[in-house]
Amino acid sequence: MAAARRVALATDAFGRARDAELPVLIAALRERGVDATAADWDDPAFDWAAQDAVVIRSTWDYPGRLAEFLAWAARVGGVSALHNPAEVVRWNGDKTYLTELASAGVPTVATRFIAPGEPVELTGGGEIVVKPSVSAGARDSARYTPAQRGAAEAHVRMLHEGGATAMVQPYLERIVDGERALVFLGGEFSHAMRKGPVLTDTGRVDNARVPHPDLVEHVPDAAELAVARAALTALATALAAGPLLYARADLALDTAGAPVVMELELIEPNLFLTATEGGVDRFVEAVARL
Repeated sequence: MAAARRVALATDAFGRARDAELPVLIAALRERGVDATAADWDDPAFDWAAQDAVVIRSTWDYPGRLAEFLAWAARVGGVSALHNPAEVVRWNGDKTYLTELASAGVPTVATRFIAPGEPVELTGGGEIVVKPSVSAGARDSARYTPAQRGAAEAHVRMLHEGGATAMVQPYLERIVDGERALVFLGGEFSHAMRKGPVLTDTGRVDNARVPHPDLVEHVPDAAELAVARAALTALATALAAGPLLYARADLALDTAGAPVVMELELIEPNLFLTATEGGVDRFVEAVARL
């Protein structure tokens, strides 16, 4: 009788404490006959080479340790089947990939990147959002009115002092209609969720904000599905990559009501698998096909 396939779901101390789906997925995989376990990505004693596959699940401390995390992904990808692959992790770890999506013709929220050492001058009307290009969960992000440009520039300089590249985006007023998260498993659309706005006030960095407020299931329209698929196609073309185990395309509506990409989440996103009927089963099936 063949031995059970061994699959590790990579997490960390932060993820173990907050990823409510992690034990559910481990149990569901084991019921399917997969020898599944959770392991901290930075655990030096864990034998990644002994795994048939490694799934990055809730490595939620990586933004503060990006270089170390990318080196880990490269090592694990060399001894096991890493999902998503190390080259995708590297591409997605810094949100400068939005420039590539826009250049490929994907409708994307307008984004200006300001690297350390570059001039910091924020002009123009309308509200803006300032955040680091390596971040998760709206960490170190804030929204500013035109009257708060000085505070916004100080925010950029604060990010620079920490060695981070800042990104500046217009605050999309239609965000009140909800940000859409379209989830793909094994390259196929699985389900979508809609959440309320996160940056509900201005001029303040608040890292205790709830990252997914007022979460409800969402039925995407044809335009939203087309934009999400265009983004994933652009990624596949850029990296010559096949279908990914998982992907989450976060979209919002521009002033004309058309969907634009806010982010592609390809490393350790919350996939809201327990919030939709059959989500866990579809994930387990995608993993089993590995």
